[in-house]
Amino acid sequence: MNIEEFFQLSAGKWFSHRTSQHLALNESEHSKSDIIIETLAVDHPEAIKLCQQYEINPSSASCAIKINWNGTMEKEQTKHSGSTVLVSVPDADNPSEGKLLREIVDAEKTPVAGHYKFDSDGALILTIEDENIWLEERLWFASPNLRMRVNVLKSFGGFSITSFTSEIRMGGFPPAAKASEAANSVSS
Repeated sequence: MNIEEFFQLSAGKWFSHRTSQHLALNESEHSKSDIIIETLAVDHPEAIKLCQQYEINPSSASCAIKINWNGTMEKEQTKHSGSTVLVSVPDADNPSEGKLLREIVDAEKTPVAGHYKFDSDGALILTIEDENIWLEERLWFASPNLRMRVNVLKSFGGFSITSFTSEIRMGGFPPAAKASEAANSVSS
């Protein structure tokens, strides 16, 4: 699997359930969200703007997605919603890995590109590190309509959070050809 296929298979409406463990506090937290993922053309204005923020030539991007979410943190019943754009920029020497550009909403923060690669099982591994945090997330499809995520977030200020997320596709199934390819790659 490559990043373009992964983004394409991720398109649609998802129900997400996340369980997070705050390790220093020994507390769990649950959240539920509705997520809509749509693919964007690499020449879409939002994708081009994102490349420019990272000072990367937009022609080197391979694919882009926009993610919208709306959910609730169960413990405090607080609502959370938002959106972000992601753009992949494959490594010229190894197209199975590269940079992942992420929309930054805080204008005072310097954009930090994440890194992506695929492991031997076809899971997407994302790593983001800046002066304050280190995050690693592993995403994979258990089936075309079930996506899993595990991540670890470490703050250099001392806290750590780990979480497991299951996402069930609620609609917007990818085109039939892509779906059958996904089913074949997931079962092999």
